Amino acid sequence: MEYALGNVWMGVMIVVIMFAAFYYIGWVSSRKTASEADFYAAGFSIGPITNGLGMAATWASLATFLGVIALIQKLQVPFVYLWIQWAISIPLLTLLYGTSLRRMKAFTPGTFIKARYGKPSTVVIVCWMMLIMVMYALGQMIGLGQAFELLFGVPYNIGLIVAGVATVGFIAMGGMYGASYNAAFQMVVMTIAMVVPMGAIMKSMGSSGWWFPPLAYGDMVPAMLEMLPTFFDMKYDVRWYFALIPAFTLGPVALPHLAMRVFTSSSVKSARWAGVWFALFLGLLFAGTYTAGFAGNYFVATTGKVIAKADQTLLILNVFYNPTLVAAFVMGGALAAGLSTVGGNLMAISGLVGNDLMSIIAPNMQSKQRMKWGYLALILGGVSAILLAFNPPKFLVTSILWAFGLLATTATPAILLGVWWKEANKLALIFSSSICGFLYIIISPYVMPSLVVGTGMAASLGMASGMVTVPLSFAMFIVMSIVFNRIPALTAYAPTLADKKVIDSIHGWGDEYEETRYNGIITPLIISVVCMLIVWWGLQPWS
Repeated sequence: MEYALGNVWMGVMIVVIMFAAFYYIGWVSSRKTASEADFYAAGFSIGPITNGLGMAATWASLATFLGVIALIQKLQVPFVYLWIQWAISIPLLTLLYGTSLRRMKAFTPGTFIKARYGKPSTVVIVCWMMLIMVMYALGQMIGLGQAFELLFGVPYNIGLIVAGVATVGFIAMGGMYGASYNAAFQMVVMTIAMVVPMGAIMKSMGSSGWWFPPLAYGDMVPAMLEMLPTFFDMKYDVRWYFALIPAFTLGPVALPHLAMRVFTSSSVKSARWAGVWFALFLGLLFAGTYTAGFAGNYFVATTGKVIAKADQTLLILNVFYNPTLVAAFVMGGALAAGLSTVGGNLMAISGLVGNDLMSIIAPNMQSKQRMKWGYLALILGGVSAILLAFNPPKFLVTSILWAFGLLATTATPAILLGVWWKEANKLALIFSSSICGFLYIIISPYVMPSLVVGTGMAASLGMASGMVTVPLSFAMFIVMSIVFNRIPALTAYAPTLADKKVIDSIHGWGDEYEETRYNGIITPLIISVVCMLIVWWGLQPWS
């Protein structure tokens, strides 16, 4: 079976209504945008519920409706462990550095990198972050083009242009105010589109818990086990599950478009509560997603029908069991998921270029001029993603999950050690981030297949290479920082008193500076030893 909407005009109506709402929110938001703080951080005014919804929407992406369910079709129960790693990344981001950087009113993580490490380090980290943002936005643009193709039956290229231009328009119009309120609205749309229709589907399948996704398939388990005995099996060895942590927890922790959601909070307390709301909203959506994955497996096992394209599972189930209007609304929910993520990606590119890079290239430029560069970067980032999506380079469309491992290798150590350790050295950051980042790319299956670490999915999703390069990056950064700080010829790269005061300040100590605070060596050295043991473990042959 393949997805086909019975009445195309139903899809047209849903999409027109949605885009009208997005543009209206963007237009209203544009009237509030008068400064850099407004454009990049919504004036640091977003409340916890709106921010929680926005975080969840930005995190969910089009893959929640398409690719994630395809992964559940393939991985079955072990997918739950991937989901756990993704889900805890935002609370970890908030706890480990988000609220700290909210105190300094950062626009992006790059703002902190510049204050803590200086300009050369900022250029390195921002370039890595922009690569990941382009990969992320490109994947969403491809998905939006395909979604329009499925909804309206138009050629992919036409769907891509229409969807891409319309999306960039309302994002550029509203800035971070618009991105925040649109993302909150989009999260409501996608949750309803996922949960309510799935309830109807599960009821048709015979579930008594159909009214709430986490309960939806409980009494269907015996039938599933009879038809598909391996569904709940733990199919992989312990290293497969451990490798999820560096790849899928530590990577998203450094995603700039997620961190920027925390920075928009109206207060540090609000940022913490937004993390709680995020977990609630995303948990509900992903419970529906996993229910859809179970239902897809159950549908194939019990009906004998074959779903030709696993990423169309949710759409096919809705066409099979629900009215056409409901199926069109579900596709609209998928579009909302893609649009919310693109919005976050483009705002991140805008902040990284307009605020972080331009403050280095032209430090005396006025803020309004930098804002114009931010708008230009947003538009060019969107146009670039659209153009690349016509004939996407293979390297750039590797799984976004693989890109998480690259970010964990290159940026996460810089942020976490920079926030929590005064000894973190500027030159050590540049070396460890550059060396380990390129090593991650080289030992992936996409560049030099003869040097790949791991096999199969563990290699293609970046889990195996991330288990090597992420701990190696932390260990290199720690050891090189300790060594470089004690070489007289490299004193220019050692943290200055001003750098160290930044750390005390963002942790809420104000002017109460204490040299020994966040300045130990024993614990970081122990961490580096543990990291090297993990590197050795990751280099062992994978089955």
